[in-house]
Amino acid sequence: MNMIEFKDVNKIYPNGTRALHDISFSVESGEFVFVIGESGAGKSTIVKLLTCEEQPSHGSVTVGGQEVSGLPDKYVPFLRRKIGMIFQDFRLIPSRTVAENVAYAMEVTGASAKEIMRRVPLVLSVVGLKNKADVYPAQLSGGEGQRVGIARALVNNPRLILADEPTGNLDPVNGEAIMALLERINRNGTTIIACTHDQNLVNKMQKRVLQLEKGTITRDEYCGNYYCVSTDRELNYIGDNSESVSDFPADEAEAFVEFSESTSQTTDRTNLLDSLLQDSESRRKRYSALNRTEEMKEILKKIDERVKQREAMRSQNEMLSSREAQDSSAGNKKDPGEFFE
Repeated sequence: MNMIEFKDVNKIYPNGTRALHDISFSVESGEFVFVIGESGAGKSTIVKLLTCEEQPSHGSVTVGGQEVSGLPDKYVPFLRRKIGMIFQDFRLIPSRTVAENVAYAMEVTGASAKEIMRRVPLVLSVVGLKNKADVYPAQLSGGEGQRVGIARALVNNPRLILADEPTGNLDPVNGEAIMALLERINRNGTTIIACTHDQNLVNKMQKRVLQLEKGTITRDEYCGNYYCVSTDRELNYIGDNSESVSDFPADEAEAFVEFSESTSQTTDRTNLLDSLLQDSESRRKRYSALNRTEEMKEILKKIDERVKQREAMRSQNEMLSSREAQDSSAGNKKDPGEFFE
Protein backbone atom coordinates (compact mmCIF):
# COMPACT_ATOMS: atom_id res chain seq x y z
CA MET A 1 0.00 0.00 0.00
CA ASN A 2 1.24 3.49 -0.86
CA MET A 3 1.64 5.78 2.13
CA ILE A 4 2.31 8.80 -0.10
CA GLU A 5 1.40 9.52 -3.71
CA PHE A 6 1.98 12.68 -5.74
CA LYS A 7 0.27 12.88 -9.14
CA ASP A 8 1.20 15.64 -11.61
CA VAL A 9 1.70 18.11 -8.78
CA ASN A 10 2.47 21.74 -9.54
CA LYS A 11 3.01 24.41 -6.93
CA ILE A 12 3.18 28.08 -7.86
CA TYR A 13 3.41 30.58 -5.01
CA PRO A 14 1.56 33.93 -5.12
CA ASN A 15 4.78 35.76 -6.04
CA GLY A 16 5.02 33.65 -9.21
CA THR A 17 7.73 31.24 -8.02
CA ARG A 18 7.20 27.74 -9.39
CA ALA A 19 8.36 25.43 -6.60
CA LEU A 20 7.22 22.14 -8.18
CA HIS A 21 6.66 21.28 -11.81
CA ASP A 22 4.53 18.24 -12.72
CA ILE A 23 6.11 15.86 -10.21
CA SER A 24 4.76 12.35 -9.69
CA PHE A 25 6.06 9.72 -7.26
CA SER A 26 4.82 7.28 -4.64
CA VAL A 27 6.23 5.98 -1.35
CA GLU A 28 5.14 2.63 0.03
CA SER A 29 4.32 2.09 3.70
CA GLY A 30 7.46 1.31 5.65
CA GLU A 31 9.89 2.91 3.18
CA PHE A 32 12.80 5.14 4.12
CA VAL A 33 13.34 7.87 1.50
CA PHE A 34 15.91 10.65 1.31
CA VAL A 35 14.78 13.77 -0.55
CA ILE A 36 17.87 15.66 -1.69
CA GLY A 37 18.59 18.75 -3.73
CA GLU A 38 19.99 22.26 -3.51
CA SER A 39 18.23 25.02 -1.59
CA GLY A 40 15.12 26.07 -3.50
CA ALA A 41 14.81 22.72 -5.28
CA GLY A 42 11.37 22.06 -3.75
CA LYS A 43 12.12 19.83 -0.74
CA SER A 44 10.36 22.02 1.81
CA THR A 45 7.36 22.45 -0.48
CA ILE A 46 6.87 18.68 -0.57
CA VAL A 47 6.82 18.61 3.24
CA LYS A 48 4.36 21.52 3.37
CA LEU A 49 2.03 19.77 0.91
CA LEU A 50 2.08 16.60 3.01
CA THR A 51 1.11 18.52 6.16
CA CYS A 52 -1.44 20.69 4.32
CA GLU A 53 0.48 23.85 5.18
CA GLU A 54 0.27 24.52 1.44
CA GLN A 55 -2.10 23.31 -1.25
CA PRO A 56 -0.99 22.24 -4.75
CA SER A 57 -1.77 24.58 -7.62
CA HIS A 58 -2.53 21.51 -9.71
CA GLY A 59 -2.51 17.73 -9.19
CA SER A 60 -3.23 15.58 -6.16
CA VAL A 61 -1.42 14.63 -2.96
CA THR A 62 -2.48 11.44 -1.19
CA VAL A 63 -1.48 10.29 2.31
CA GLY A 64 -2.57 6.91 3.61
CA GLY A 65 -5.03 6.42 0.77
CA GLN A 66 -6.76 9.77 1.34
CA GLU A 67 -6.33 12.80 -0.89
CA VAL A 68 -5.23 15.53 1.51
CA SER A 69 -5.05 18.32 -1.06
CA GLY A 70 -8.82 18.63 -0.72
CA LEU A 71 -9.02 17.87 2.98
CA PRO A 72 -11.46 20.17 4.84
CA ASP A 73 -9.69 22.64 7.13
CA LYS A 74 -11.33 21.19 10.25
CA TYR A 75 -9.54 17.86 9.67
CA VAL A 76 -6.07 19.30 9.05
CA PRO A 77 -5.07 19.41 12.76
CA PHE A 78 -6.04 15.76 13.13
CA LEU A 79 -3.97 14.85 10.06
CA ARG A 80 -0.91 16.60 11.50
CA ARG A 81 -1.26 14.68 14.75
CA LYS A 82 -0.78 11.49 12.74
CA ILE A 83 2.46 12.77 11.20
CA GLY A 84 5.62 13.04 13.28
CA MET A 85 7.77 16.10 12.49
CA ILE A 86 11.51 16.39 13.20
CA PHE A 87 13.08 19.82 12.69
CA GLN A 88 16.66 20.97 12.17
CA ASP A 89 16.38 23.46 15.06
CA PHE A 90 14.61 20.98 17.39
CA ARG A 91 11.85 23.52 18.33
CA LEU A 92 11.69 22.48 21.98
CA ILE A 93 9.85 24.56 24.57
CA PRO A 94 12.63 25.98 26.80
CA SER A 95 10.41 26.35 29.89
CA ARG A 96 9.45 22.65 29.87
CA THR A 97 11.54 19.65 30.83
CA VAL A 98 12.42 16.89 28.38
CA ALA A 99 9.52 14.74 29.60
CA GLU A 100 7.12 17.70 29.47
CA ASN A 101 8.16 18.54 25.89
CA VAL A 102 7.38 14.99 24.80
CA ALA A 103 4.20 14.83 26.87
CA TYR A 104 2.93 18.05 25.27
CA ALA A 105 2.64 16.25 21.92
CA MET A 106 0.23 13.82 23.59
CA GLU A 107 -1.64 16.47 25.56
CA VAL A 108 -2.75 18.30 22.42
CA THR A 109 -4.34 15.08 21.14
CA GLY A 110 -6.40 14.70 24.32
CA ALA A 111 -4.51 11.65 25.63
CA SER A 112 -5.25 10.66 29.22
CA ALA A 113 -2.78 11.40 32.02
CA LYS A 114 -2.42 7.67 32.60
CA GLU A 115 -1.46 7.01 28.98
CA ILE A 116 0.98 9.94 28.99
CA MET A 117 2.68 8.68 32.15
CA ARG A 118 3.01 5.22 30.60
CA ARG A 119 4.21 6.16 27.15
CA VAL A 120 6.57 9.12 27.70
CA PRO A 121 9.15 7.22 29.82
CA LEU A 122 9.01 4.36 27.33
CA VAL A 123 9.74 6.59 24.33
CA LEU A 124 12.52 8.41 26.22
CA SER A 125 14.09 5.02 26.89
CA VAL A 126 13.90 4.21 23.18
CA VAL A 127 15.90 7.34 22.30
CA GLY A 128 18.34 6.85 25.18
CA LEU A 129 17.17 9.76 27.34
CA LYS A 130 15.54 7.91 30.21
CA ASN A 131 17.81 9.67 32.72
CA LYS A 132 17.23 13.13 31.19
CA ALA A 133 13.47 13.33 31.78
CA ASP A 134 13.68 16.19 34.29
CA VAL A 135 16.37 18.17 32.43
CA TYR A 136 15.57 21.40 30.54
CA PRO A 137 16.50 21.89 26.84
CA ALA A 138 19.22 24.42 27.64
CA GLN A 139 21.08 21.70 29.56
CA LEU A 140 21.15 19.29 26.60
CA SER A 141 23.74 18.78 23.90
CA GLY A 142 22.75 19.13 20.24
CA GLY A 143 22.46 15.38 19.79
CA GLU A 144 20.34 15.04 22.91
CA GLY A 145 18.09 17.89 21.79
CA GLN A 146 17.43 16.16 18.49
CA ARG A 147 16.71 12.89 20.31
CA VAL A 148 14.03 14.73 22.26
CA GLY A 149 12.65 15.92 18.93
CA ILE A 150 12.54 12.32 17.70
CA ALA A 151 10.84 11.17 20.91
CA ARG A 152 8.23 13.90 20.48
CA ALA A 153 7.64 12.85 16.86
CA LEU A 154 7.40 9.21 17.87
CA VAL A 155 5.25 9.40 21.00
CA ASN A 156 1.87 9.44 19.21
CA ASN A 157 2.77 6.35 17.18
CA PRO A 158 2.65 8.07 13.75
CA ARG A 159 2.47 6.13 10.52
CA LEU A 160 4.66 8.75 8.84
CA ILE A 161 7.65 10.79 10.08
CA LEU A 162 8.90 13.82 8.13
CA ALA A 163 12.45 14.85 9.03
CA ASP A 164 13.58 18.27 7.76
CA GLU A 165 17.40 18.38 7.91
CA PRO A 166 17.46 16.27 11.12
CA THR A 167 21.27 16.32 11.29
CA GLY A 168 21.84 19.84 9.98
CA ASN A 169 22.99 21.25 13.34
CA LEU A 170 24.87 18.16 14.52
CA ASP A 171 28.45 16.96 14.28
CA PRO A 172 29.13 13.80 12.19
CA VAL A 173 29.12 11.43 15.18
CA ASN A 174 25.79 12.68 16.54
CA GLY A 175 24.42 12.80 13.01
CA GLU A 176 25.14 9.12 12.48
CA ALA A 177 23.61 8.27 15.86
CA ILE A 178 20.40 10.12 14.94
CA MET A 179 20.16 8.37 11.56
CA ALA A 180 20.78 4.99 13.21
CA LEU A 181 17.89 5.75 15.55
CA LEU A 182 15.63 6.66 12.63
CA GLU A 183 16.68 3.42 10.96
CA ARG A 184 15.51 1.47 13.98
CA ILE A 185 12.18 3.31 13.99
CA ASN A 186 11.78 2.62 10.26
CA ARG A 187 12.31 -1.11 10.81
CA ASN A 188 9.30 -1.03 13.10
CA GLY A 189 7.15 -0.13 10.08
CA THR A 190 7.08 3.68 10.24
CA THR A 191 7.49 5.44 6.90
CA ILE A 192 10.25 8.05 7.01
CA ILE A 193 10.90 10.92 4.59
CA ALA A 194 14.15 12.77 5.33
CA CYS A 195 15.12 15.98 3.54
CA THR A 196 18.88 16.46 3.84
CA HIS A 197 22.07 17.94 2.43
CA ASP A 198 24.26 15.45 4.32
CA GLN A 199 26.06 13.59 1.54
CA ASN A 200 28.01 11.31 3.85
CA LEU A 201 24.94 9.97 5.64
CA VAL A 202 22.99 9.44 2.42
CA ASN A 203 25.90 7.43 1.02
CA LYS A 204 26.22 5.35 4.18
CA MET A 205 22.50 4.66 4.61
CA GLN A 206 22.01 3.37 1.04
CA LYS A 207 18.27 4.07 1.08
CA ARG A 208 16.00 5.26 -1.70
CA VAL A 209 17.08 8.67 -3.01
CA LEU A 210 14.65 11.15 -4.57
CA GLN A 211 16.58 14.05 -6.13
CA LEU A 212 14.97 17.39 -6.98
CA GLU A 213 16.33 20.10 -9.25
CA LYS A 214 14.40 23.31 -9.82
CA GLY A 215 11.10 21.70 -8.88
CA THR A 216 11.41 18.54 -10.98
CA ILE A 217 12.47 15.00 -10.08
CA THR A 218 15.75 14.22 -11.82
CA ARG A 219 16.53 10.92 -10.07
CA ASP A 220 14.62 8.24 -8.18
CA GLU A 221 17.08 5.55 -7.18
CA TYR A 222 16.84 2.67 -4.71
CA CYS A 223 19.94 1.98 -2.56
CA GLY A 224 21.32 5.19 -3.96
CA ASN A 225 24.13 7.64 -3.16
CA TYR A 226 23.95 11.40 -2.92
CA TYR A 227 25.47 11.66 -6.39
CA CYS A 228 24.85 9.32 -9.31
CA VAL A 229 28.49 8.28 -9.52
CA SER A 230 29.54 6.20 -6.49
CA THR A 231 32.80 7.02 -4.75
CA ASP A 232 35.61 4.49 -4.63
CA ARG A 233 35.92 4.64 -0.88
CA GLU A 234 34.53 1.84 1.25
CA LEU A 235 31.13 2.62 2.75
CA ASN A 236 30.17 1.59 6.28
CA TYR A 237 26.42 1.21 5.97
CA ILE A 238 24.47 2.57 8.91
CA GLY A 239 21.50 0.54 7.79
CA ASP A 240 23.33 -2.78 7.48
CA ASN A 241 20.72 -5.55 7.73
CA SER A 242 22.99 -7.58 10.00
CA GLU A 243 22.38 -5.02 12.75
CA SER A 244 19.84 -6.15 15.35
CA VAL A 245 18.29 -4.84 18.54
CA SER A 246 20.95 -6.69 20.50
CA ASP A 247 23.58 -4.30 19.09
CA PHE A 248 22.21 -1.51 21.29
CA PRO A 249 22.48 -1.00 25.08
CA ALA A 250 20.34 -3.45 27.03
CA ASP A 251 17.97 -0.87 28.51
CA GLU A 252 17.39 0.82 25.14
CA ALA A 253 16.93 -2.52 23.37
CA GLU A 254 14.38 -3.66 25.94
CA ALA A 255 12.47 -0.39 25.68
CA PHE A 256 12.52 -0.57 21.89
CA VAL A 257 11.13 -4.12 21.92
CA GLU A 258 8.36 -3.06 24.30
CA PHE A 259 7.65 0.00 22.17
CA SER A 260 7.54 -2.13 19.00
CA GLU A 261 5.06 -4.54 20.57
CA SER A 262 2.78 -1.73 21.76
CA THR A 263 2.98 -0.10 18.34
CA SER A 264 2.04 -3.28 16.49
CA GLN A 265 -0.99 -3.68 18.72
CA THR A 266 -2.26 -0.12 18.36
CA THR A 267 -1.39 0.86 14.78
CA ASP A 268 -4.58 1.74 12.90
CA ARG A 269 -4.51 0.69 9.25
CA THR A 270 -7.94 2.04 8.40
CA ASN A 271 -8.59 4.71 5.83
CA LEU A 272 -7.03 8.02 6.85
CA LEU A 273 -10.23 10.04 6.52
CA ASP A 274 -12.13 7.46 8.60
CA SER A 275 -9.45 7.80 11.23
CA LEU A 276 -9.67 11.59 11.16
CA LEU A 277 -13.44 11.38 11.46
CA GLN A 278 -13.09 9.11 14.47
CA ASP A 279 -10.69 11.57 16.10
CA SER A 280 -13.01 14.47 15.39
CA GLU A 281 -16.05 12.61 16.75
CA SER A 282 -14.10 11.55 19.83
CA ARG A 283 -13.12 15.13 20.57
CA ARG A 284 -16.67 16.34 19.92
CA LYS A 285 -17.98 13.83 22.44
CA ARG A 286 -15.38 14.94 24.99
CA TYR A 287 -16.39 18.56 24.54
CA SER A 288 -20.05 17.59 24.60
CA ALA A 289 -19.50 15.68 27.82
CA LEU A 290 -17.67 18.70 29.22
CA ASN A 291 -20.52 20.99 28.23
CA ARG A 292 -23.03 18.64 29.82
CA THR A 293 -20.93 18.64 32.96
CA GLU A 294 -20.91 22.44 33.04
CA GLU A 295 -24.67 22.52 32.45
CA MET A 296 -25.18 20.01 35.21
CA LYS A 297 -23.08 22.10 37.56
CA GLU A 298 -25.26 25.12 36.82
CA ILE A 299 -28.42 23.09 37.39
CA LEU A 300 -27.12 21.70 40.68
CA LYS A 301 -26.06 25.19 41.73
CA LYS A 302 -29.58 26.50 41.11
CA ILE A 303 -31.08 23.53 42.98
CA ASP A 304 -28.78 24.20 45.92
CA GLU A 305 -29.83 27.84 45.94
CA ARG A 306 -33.52 26.87 45.91
CA VAL A 307 -32.99 24.34 48.69
CA LYS A 308 -31.22 26.99 50.78
CA GLN A 309 -34.04 29.45 50.14
CA ARG A 310 -36.65 26.90 51.16
CA GLU A 311 -34.65 25.97 54.25
CA ALA A 312 -34.41 29.63 55.19
CA MET A 313 -38.15 30.13 54.66
CA ARG A 314 -38.90 26.99 56.65
CA SER A 315 -36.69 28.13 59.51
CA GLN A 316 -38.31 31.53 59.43
CA ASN A 317 -41.80 29.99 59.51
CA GLU A 318 -40.84 27.72 62.38
CA MET A 319 -39.52 30.68 64.33
CA LEU A 320 -42.74 32.63 63.69
CA SER A 321 -44.85 29.64 64.70
CA SER A 322 -42.81 29.19 67.84
CA ARG A 323 -43.25 32.86 68.80
CA GLU A 324 -46.98 32.73 68.12
CA ALA A 325 -47.27 29.64 70.30
CA GLN A 326 -45.34 31.33 73.07
CA ASP A 327 -47.51 34.44 72.84
CA SER A 328 -50.67 32.35 72.88
CA SER A 329 -49.46 30.37 75.87
CA ALA A 330 -48.59 33.55 77.73
CA GLY A 331 -52.07 34.97 77.06
CA ASN A 332 -53.81 31.89 78.52
CA LYS A 333 -51.89 32.02 81.79
CA LYS A 334 -53.70 33.76 84.73
CA ASP A 335 -52.21 35.64 87.62
CA PRO A 336 -52.46 33.45 90.80
CA GLY A 337 -54.08 36.37 92.63
CA GLU A 338 -57.11 36.12 90.42
CA PHE A 339 -58.20 32.88 92.14
CA PHE A 340 -58.42 34.61 95.47
CA GLU A 341 -60.49 37.51 94.39
